[in-house]
Amino acid sequence: MAKKTSTEKEYTVEEKLSALYELQTLVTEIDKIKTLRGELPLEVQDLEDEIAGLETRLRNYQSEIKEYDTSVAEQKNKIVDSTASIDRYKGQLDNVRNNREFDNLSKEIEFQGLEIEFSEKKIREFTERIATKKAEISGLNETLEGRKADLAQKRSELEEIVSETKQEEEKLREKAKKLESNIESRLLTAFKRIRKGARNGLGVVYIQRDACGGCFNKIPPQKQMDIKLRKKIIVCEYCGRIMIDPELAGADE
Repeated sequence: MAKKTSTEKEYTVEEKLSALYELQTLVTEIDKIKTLRGELPLEVQDLEDEIAGLETRLRNYQSEIKEYDTSVAEQKNKIVDSTASIDRYKGQLDNVRNNREFDNLSKEIEFQGLEIEFSEKKIREFTERIATKKAEISGLNETLEGRKADLAQKRSELEEIVSETKQEEEKLREKAKKLESNIESRLLTAFKRIRKGARNGLGVVYIQRDACGGCFNKIPPQKQMDIKLRKKIIVCEYCGRIMIDPELAGADE
């Protein structure tokens, strides 16, 4: 471990506590800015994800319609082929030499007729599916337009808030970063850990009405006296927050 040089300043406990509380004040202001943005970033992300899903579904529907159109064209070609076969077989009926040939041609004509009926049925089915998909696409486009309008509005709201608060947030973060460089790493790490576990983001609190300003549990008189003396770092035995006296925080008891 490197030794401290003679030029490095040794901070007193009071100075450490004061720096921590100032840092807490800065990060609390940053938290307020984040709260001002509220759920907008998440709402924007959710809308972007939903729109991406709707657009994928729309492309799938359009692809299905193309497949149905291809199937309809195939069935129409089959009808043309079967009709041509029927005409050819009917022409051959005039030249049959026996009943066997006549029966065979009649069966071929009947089979091609059934093929035409089957193709016509398939065309009706594909046409109905195309109509259904087009109706779904119409509803999907309407939903998509609504979601895109919502997204544009949410983005506009978010950009406005970010624009109003960005400069202030950057200044606060710069001050906080500068302040952190003057706080010993062990204490800073402890502060960040406590703050992360605290529901309201408070890692340093002052005594209010003889109680912890974080969890509001009563603080024994002797511990309150120790806190006022500012000779050591004292944490709340209930919530683990670092405690300071109101005077150091610049607050009236």
